[in-house]
Amino acid sequence: MNPLHHNRLAWNRECIASSVWSIPVDSETITRARVGTWQVILTPNLPVPRSWFGEIQGKSVLCLASGGGQQAPILSAAGANVISFDLSDEQLAKDRLVADRDDLQLKCVQGDMADLSYFANDSFDLIFHPVSNVFVPDVETVWRECHRVLRRGGALLSGFMNPVVFMFNHDEAEQTGLLKLRYSLPYSDLKSLEPEALQRKLADGEALEFSHSLDAQIGGQLSAGFVITGFYEDRWFDDSWLFSNHCPVAMATQAVKAR
Repeated sequence: MNPLHHNRLAWNRECIASSVWSIPVDSETITRARVGTWQVILTPNLPVPRSWFGEIQGKSVLCLASGGGQQAPILSAAGANVISFDLSDEQLAKDRLVADRDDLQLKCVQGDMADLSYFANDSFDLIFHPVSNVFVPDVETVWRECHRVLRRGGALLSGFMNPVVFMFNHDEAEQTGLLKLRYSLPYSDLKSLEPEALQRKLADGEALEFSHSLDAQIGGQLSAGFVITGFYEDRWFDDSWLFSNHCPVAMATQAVKAR
């Protein structure tokens, strides 16, 4: 079983079903972005500080694994030269839909976030990478590739899951109202789930998920040559997730290519 192929098909299904991450922004949002009124998210809820972007006009921006008709079109409308790079055909189609509808110069390329060989070294001023590396087994390869394709002084803005999230069975918590420790870290759907639960997940076409330690997430960025210059935590966008009522579910970093 190829996790990459499985997750591409899983996100195609999510997108066709119009998941919350696959609902294109409307033309009014694009119009506002064109005159400087815009915001985007790396994590479920909190807008990214505008100071993290610097002057967005004219910047070469890679929207990495963030298809769905949301962030990439907004950043394009705000004046950036944007490439959307995503594994899912359908997520990229949502970006193209907004670009065609609102006459945006937005390029879409399909590929794996851990393999940016399509791009030359020093290609971008900014990488925008919202919570999505939960779907790859090796996040440190992602950081090294991001470092390679960024220009010196360029910034990587990334969101990622709190690894503690993966210690619990959240379906069980929703049914019982209790959070019980269930899994050890690092977590992998392929290794941590009971065989029957894994087979159900595969049969249902759900995306496979992998936890990554803070050592891999933050330490991995530092090892790749980045300097962390910004950080915040975030909770779920409503109170429906029991875990989020007690602990942040995600975090975001601003990292600059220093060498």
